[in-house]
Amino acid sequence: MSTSTTGPDRTARTARRPVQAAPRGVPQSPLEESGRGTRWVVAIVVVVAMLWTLVPLLWMLLSSFKNSADVTAATPQFLFTPVLDNYRNLFTGANNLWPYIWHSVLAAGISAVLAVCLGALAGYGLARTQMRGKKHLAFWIISTRMAPIAAIVVPLFLIFRGLGLIDSIPGLVLAYLSFNLPFAIWLMSAFFAEVPPSLEESALVAGCTRWQAFRTVILPLTKSGLVTTFVLCLVFAWNDYAFAVVFSGPNSQTLPIAASQLVTQTGIDWGQLTAIGTIVVIPMMLAGLAVRRWLVTGLTLGAVTGE
Repeated sequence: MSTSTTGPDRTARTARRPVQAAPRGVPQSPLEESGRGTRWVVAIVVVVAMLWTLVPLLWMLLSSFKNSADVTAATPQFLFTPVLDNYRNLFTGANNLWPYIWHSVLAAGISAVLAVCLGALAGYGLARTQMRGKKHLAFWIISTRMAPIAAIVVPLFLIFRGLGLIDSIPGLVLAYLSFNLPFAIWLMSAFFAEVPPSLEESALVAGCTRWQAFRTVILPLTKSGLVTTFVLCLVFAWNDYAFAVVFSGPNSQTLPIAASQLVTQTGIDWGQLTAIGTIVVIPMMLAGLAVRRWLVTGLTLGAVTGE
């Protein structure tokens, strides 16, 4: 006589039955399948964006080492004999590029340093001051950076001409500062806002003045923000063409102006143009790679346990 097992015994055996895992490569659930599809889409978008950005730069770099025939050939030349004629011609004879490089370094470097120094002071005051309309003030400061250059070129030109700043490095520095300073204030205020006020209050209780607390406590904690702001302001000034073409002259022309002079009515010297483009781009690319680590560090400022 056979008996069937029912009740708790059957339930226990059912519970002990091993769960079969899905084969490798097969999604465990619809949610996992959706997440995998999203990752593929993101990967494709990233690859397309990298190709869109890097291929023109790589082609410019390769073209700078080609001779005139290879650069202007109807069929793209991927295999060629590298030459340095384009770079050699930029630094010899009438096309001496050194004065343009020096002017760019002075104007962009000085304006970036001033923007960081003044922006740090103003940004600290904006971050620590409690007043009505603070958000409106911060928006007004950054909105001046959003203004089109064409709207302020004429007033600045009249002011600079009256002060004798046309065709001078100080004039370019002030012109770059008019756009870099609002950006530096806005960015530094965000970095200072991430620093817990209790750290500054502890320094004040310990006997430090407000300036000493700012110099010895706040600035070291926002070092990454200072570097990030400096590099971004440097990039903006280094690549500027609109201000340089209006306010500069024979004694203060920068690299973008030198590049534009290679485009003439008789033709375009593509070899030298790609060479000077490489000279302009490479320093800023290196600066961008350097600021990446500092920017990530700066975004985590203020992540102190208990704050």
